[in-house]
Amino acid sequence: MIGLVIEGDARAYPLHILIWHEIVNDVVGGVPVAVTFCPLCNTGIVFDRRQGGRVLEFGTTGKLRNSDLVMYDRTTESWWQQFLGEAIVGELTGARLAMLPSRLESFANFVERAPGGRVQVASGGALRAYGRNPYVGYDTSPAPFLYRGPLPERIAPLARVIRVDDEAWALDLLRAQGAITTASGLRITWEPGQASALDRGTIAESFDVGNVLVQRRSAAGWEDAVYSVDFAFAFRAFYPNGTIHLK
Repeated sequence: MIGLVIEGDARAYPLHILIWHEIVNDVVGGVPVAVTFCPLCNTGIVFDRRQGGRVLEFGTTGKLRNSDLVMYDRTTESWWQQFLGEAIVGELTGARLAMLPSRLESFANFVERAPGGRVQVASGGALRAYGRNPYVGYDTSPAPFLYRGPLPERIAPLARVIRVDDEAWALDLLRAQGAITTASGLRITWEPGQASALDRGTIAESFDVGNVLVQRRSAAGWEDAVYSVDFAFAFRAFYPNGTIHLK
């Protein structure tokens, strides 16, 4: 099992659920959050749902932009780009949701760090084939699904990159080096032990993409930073002037 993990009170949201539903609205440590995952971009982000004095609740529009999930809030019915956390249609156009630090990691790592942590489980009967991958072979495809925009140079469109703001590092680079420390105070590390959610028909049988952790140096020491592990084409689409480090 792999999932998005929120550190505040040790909660995990497994990708075998998120790959089907894409959004979970919850309250963690007193903070209303939206836990989101876009399979076509491999992008998992946790947002603070508070915006302009209101607490929003999110759903999926069923639409895509640059092959990325377009969400909507049920209060104003504005549409939001998941990759950026930005409203793109409706009353709240231009508003941004705050992204919260979270980890995309294996269940084994989560249990080791937080043996008493809480884990979301499927409910309501067999509504979906949880544990099955509806996008078999996607992350080794030559091209992204339903995307017609420019592609990144010198890296495969569906290669994974680690994004922090408008800067990204190729997963292959990180895997080769094991750790990267930047001049801006980031420490990015990799270790094996996490299966891809988008490879084999059964997620547990997929190839190992490993666990990525991004932390930022602060006065109190190393603290979790906001990051996501995206496909390179999506980073190029939303950050056309952004940098992808390949070496």
